[in-house]
Amino acid sequence: MINRGVADFTLDYGQCPKWLFDRMTYLGKEMVDIIIQIFGPDEFIKRISDPVWFQSLGTVLAFDWNASGLTTILTASLKQSIKGREKDLGVFICGGKGKTSLKTPDEINNWGYRLALSKVDVNNLAYNSKMAAKIDSALIQDDYQIYHHSFFFSKNGAWAVVQQGMNIANQSARRYHWHSASAKDLVNEPHSGISSQKFLEKPTLNLVSHNSEKNRETSLEMVDAGYRGLIKDVGILRRHFTDLSKMATFQEKTGQLTLLKLEDKPFTTHPVVDEDFSKSKYLDKILYKVCDKKPDDYKGILETQGVGPKTMRALSLVSEVIYGAKPSYTDPARYSFAHGGKDMIPYPVDVVTYDQTIEFFRTIIPKMKVGLSDKNKMMNNLGGIKRGKEA
Repeated sequence: MINRGVADFTLDYGQCPKWLFDRMTYLGKEMVDIIIQIFGPDEFIKRISDPVWFQSLGTVLAFDWNASGLTTILTASLKQSIKGREKDLGVFICGGKGKTSLKTPDEINNWGYRLALSKVDVNNLAYNSKMAAKIDSALIQDDYQIYHHSFFFSKNGAWAVVQQGMNIANQSARRYHWHSASAKDLVNEPHSGISSQKFLEKPTLNLVSHNSEKNRETSLEMVDAGYRGLIKDVGILRRHFTDLSKMATFQEKTGQLTLLKLEDKPFTTHPVVDEDFSKSKYLDKILYKVCDKKPDDYKGILETQGVGPKTMRALSLVSEVIYGAKPSYTDPARYSFAHGGKDMIPYPVDVVTYDQTIEFFRTIIPKMKVGLSDKNKMMNNLGGIKRGKEA
């Protein structure tokens, strides 16, 4: 069973040693072959979208369980391990780290041509890849900058996204997982997994949370109503929130508006404190462009070229401050490899999922065509998975 969650890892610097990459590629080839032979390509894609399984695979193939490099190196080694055999296996891997991630659309299109896929199918794959990257940048504003994006898909059309962002301030990385079966609605709880080492103390704007539904609806209604009304509302924020000391009298002066529901938390914890409400011609231009487009749904707002985190944040804040449609400010991280413990502090370890994953690899490893020494090392690494997640 795939659980939803978000995973943070310590940042790695430097290059992966060639001997380690070559070993992971060699073992990865054997692992992929066995999994696809027994379960098929769609099941392989599904398992890639499971953050616990993905993490465990990297550990079994000899990488540190809690290192950010596991994501980038494992993806690259898997991509290398199936190179030239993709059509036979029915599995395709596009993208990667840094500049390689920018090649993802081209790689998807190239495979579409070689596989003689319909233009509609190719466009859908490229669209889901693009939107996954944009959503994790603009709708989940957690201060993690995406630097790795990989897109996995099968010959049957199943797909998965594995992407990772870095937070320089707290020296950690966060990984986001998507699966075609769980991402029917791209803007409402679309992740198959987001899993973690650090939880953010500051509020995190999470516009894909089901608790942000009203905020999304209000944002779309404002856009649909037209630019003139929207920019007027934005102007109200600019006038009244430039000086945060005016917050106390804001409701009295504008009785027709709804003030932020700050509950018992001090206002200094709210993300609006860090917002710049000064005049922005670029923001005005993008808002005009969105209103002129009149998108059919919330997703259509994000699809608009030029729309990014600031635009979505502006719409969200207007929806909340003026119309009372509060979004979720809860960090989407659900559990952590490093923090979960037997004593259930700060939350219980997902023992069932880990045990199922470990049992899966115990079944697969003996079937691999590798030496006994390699099999023993991989079996030993399974013990490290269990110890790692209870650390």
